[in-house]
Amino acid sequence: MCGICGTIRKREITPGQLKQMNDTMYHRGPDDSGQEFYEMKGGYQVGFAQRRLSIMDLSALGHQPMHSPDRRISVVYNGEIYNFKELREELADYPFRSDCDTEVIIAAYLKWGLSCLERFNGMFAIALYDREDETVYLIRDRIGKKPLYYWYQEEELVFASELKPIMACPDFPAEIDRGVLSRFLYQKYINAPESIYKNVYKLQPGAILAFRGGQIKTWKYWSVSEVYQAAVKNPVGSYEEAKEQLKALLVRAVSLRMIADVPLGSFLSGGYDSSLVTAIAQKHSASPIKTFSIGFHEERYNEARYAKAVADYLGTDHTERIIDEDDILSLVESIPKYYDEPFSDSSQIPTMLVSELAKKRVTVALSGDGGDEFFCGYNQYQNVAQAQVLDLAGAAVHGLCSLPGLRRFQLEKRLPFKVRVIAGNRDRETKTQFGAGNYPAMARAMVGELPSEMRALPIHYPVESSYQVKNWQIRRMLLDMDTYLPGDILCKVDRASMKYSLEARCPILDADVMAFSYRIPHAYKYASGDKKHILKDIAYDYIPRELLDRPKVGFGVPLDKWLRGPLKEQLLSYADDSLLKRQDLFDVSHMQSFVKRYLETGDKGPATGENYSGLVWSFFTFQQWYEAYHGRA
Repeated sequence: MCGICGTIRKREITPGQLKQMNDTMYHRGPDDSGQEFYEMKGGYQVGFAQRRLSIMDLSALGHQPMHSPDRRISVVYNGEIYNFKELREELADYPFRSDCDTEVIIAAYLKWGLSCLERFNGMFAIALYDREDETVYLIRDRIGKKPLYYWYQEEELVFASELKPIMACPDFPAEIDRGVLSRFLYQKYINAPESIYKNVYKLQPGAILAFRGGQIKTWKYWSVSEVYQAAVKNPVGSYEEAKEQLKALLVRAVSLRMIADVPLGSFLSGGYDSSLVTAIAQKHSASPIKTFSIGFHEERYNEARYAKAVADYLGTDHTERIIDEDDILSLVESIPKYYDEPFSDSSQIPTMLVSELAKKRVTVALSGDGGDEFFCGYNQYQNVAQAQVLDLAGAAVHGLCSLPGLRRFQLEKRLPFKVRVIAGNRDRETKTQFGAGNYPAMARAMVGELPSEMRALPIHYPVESSYQVKNWQIRRMLLDMDTYLPGDILCKVDRASMKYSLEARCPILDADVMAFSYRIPHAYKYASGDKKHILKDIAYDYIPRELLDRPKVGFGVPLDKWLRGPLKEQLLSYADDSLLKRQDLFDVSHMQSFVKRYLETGDKGPATGENYSGLVWSFFTFQQWYEAYHGRA
């Protein structure tokens, strides 16, 4: 696990400047660093740099940038190729010098070209310079576990694991893309390929970028939609077969992720996913696995007791920390430093706290991320199934309310909240993304009208027909794999864990597990209303049902209480008239009245369509980020 950055430019970057860019990611790799320059045809200078967190082969032989013996290939790389030992056996004719997976990437590329990516099972962001065809390749793993940004302008390229190195590039203009703001305020994250800055992009999951002669070309080598469409044509024959094969793949995935030359543990919330991963790890460990959980003094949010019960049953070496509101609030100010792009999923804070706890004893932690998206775990998926059943009735209500004779009575606004949601859900491209219509409208109003030359992203993702799936649940799961999972969940875990130089590994996001999950009939995942049915069934083979069966809670952060209490004055300062006018990013009059009204009335509850703390928190975290990187002026 590391951080990488680099430049491909005709304008000179000095060694000191490249080092300065690289060192902005010290937290991602405190064990070692390296910077090198290479000449490229066309007057280009290539600079590669890396910060290293040593996990495999802790010796100096794992130093990056790393080269092939003939120096045809140079690589900087962030991540882990979990099956590198198996690949190494297939590459026995290569003169390996180290025991690390970076060298396997070089050997595999030399033997198989870019098709080597089909053989890699892991999480990775790779920059590879091939001097034979004078091309630099940027490559991101299938599901987007590892981040990779790039700034492309005037036939020059700068790339990095985070935005900070790009922001530290001497002539970076740092021009905010106002067109992404409405979507960010609503979604709480900025999904690939967009970023907060103009001309800066995230390489999409499962994508390759090639830079040659000043031009770039991007394409996908792995696509959620394409892999699903191919796999669904070859479904697993029976439930028993599906369970047996999935269990074997999960065991292999966990075992591969237990390979490390440093101490390893597991996050344990007491839920199905983390408990299953921990149980498999414990069964295949010669000694107690170190497990970590956090709990809350407020009992309705506290799952620590469930995690401890699972840990006691499995016999792990368990550590827990009970936190209070002050513990969470104390981390708010550090959010921009480690989430260097606006990000407002408030569960980032508890995730940082459990990462801090784990880092005291381990350098690698297993997590259960991906179980909800691939096996139908979120409560939202149950709502989606119900919405599909009610869609025809919703269309009828919408049509009735649109009749000229009734429109003037604004009948639709008089309907109960849930009825309004179903009736208003008429866009075929966003059918599974329904919600209160006033939230997207409010997010757009916060930004206001954009100049004609600016393109505003739609609030939702108008792409659902591309999945070619009639079942709304499946369609929403696929959409979440393309958007919410990499853009929010994996970003949150990457930044929170790397804040403490901790590597998080996710066995459920194993390449083979993901591909096989598409072959499992949906009825095995959502069985008569039982979400994650097959995954639960496997978990019960390791842990008694009574220790796991309970409603999903998740991390809770009292945003409304904070924003109207200890953060109130800071929020008001962010809505200051002079600041908003200097920024020229938000609608000044609307923002001021919106914040004032929110502070006076607060949230009215999630079932009313007037629960605005999420939007206000997005605005707050954006302003916090802006102040950290652009100042108050």
